[in-house]
Amino acid sequence: MKQEGSSVLKKPGRLRLGWLLAAAAILTFAGANAHLIYVAFTSHPGCVQHLKEAGAKPGQFRAAASDC
Repeated sequence: MKQEGSSVLKKPGRLRLGWLLAAAAILTFAGANAHLIYVAFTSHPGCVQHLKEAGAKPGQFRAAASDC
């Protein structure tokens, strides 16, 4: 009598492959997030031209808090 799901247990290669793929996905996700955090802390964009007062036309915005 064959039970469902028993084929996975009989093939350790497939199980190992699944664990390796899961570990690779987790490491890729963690590495990408670490890179984003690194860039966020090390980059500092320079001053750019922006409106000092609120614009009168639609689509004209000013900086919320100017760093210049």
